[in-house]
Amino acid sequence: MEVPTQHEPVSARTPLQRAFPRIAWLVLAVVTVEFLLITWRKYSHLDAGAYGMFWSRREWLWMHIGGGALGILLGPLQWLTQWRRTRPQVHRSIGRVYLLAMLVACAGAAGLIATSPADLAFRIAFAATALAWLATAFVGFTAIRARRQQTHQRWMVRNYLITLSPITFRAMLRIPGVMELAPPPVMIPVLLWLSWVLPLVVHEIIVRGIDVARRSRRVESGGGDGLDAESA
Repeated sequence: MEVPTQHEPVSARTPLQRAFPRIAWLVLAVVTVEFLLITWRKYSHLDAGAYGMFWSRREWLWMHIGGGALGILLGPLQWLTQWRRTRPQVHRSIGRVYLLAMLVACAGAAGLIATSPADLAFRIAFAATALAWLATAFVGFTAIRARRQQTHQRWMVRNYLITLSPITFRAMLRIPGVMELAPPPVMIPVLLWLSWVLPLVVHEIIVRGIDVARRSRRVESGGGDGLDAESA
């Protein structure tokens, strides 16, 4: 979800490079809508059978799902619009609501973890996801407070990838044979970890590759070594 910067004009990109983000966002939109509809259908009716082990803790579940769903929906507004340039106040307001929704979701996650009868491995994996979510948001928030816009943008991309981890987790569950690799008490925590670690690793590989290509072009054009103080 890397976006062009002042060092990479949109006109310099190939048609495939320009089309890929649109295709990726379209796929994400379809998968997200499906995920939200499934979640709504499952939990919109107060039924102990549908809630299962969450019935006695449904308030925590509502906080977690509600905050997370709002974050999922608000994220694209920050990336697909030009509001950060044309309407910075709107961009900042949406960002504050996004962070508030994330805090609500994390509070719900904390309540679910504290009351969960699940194995320790599951609770640790769930807690690690929430901590990574909070940590990336904190770095992104402090970066924009220091007016380091590129650093802020990169850390909020990382944060949004973690926001999408429930969708990634569900997608991994659908991989044929994946749950046959190990018993559920083992495989579920592994998939919880992979649902956010794997996207972050892929993202870092892509970003570092883009940075190397940009620096090479700058050196070749005589623009210096291309080192960027905000390349974190």
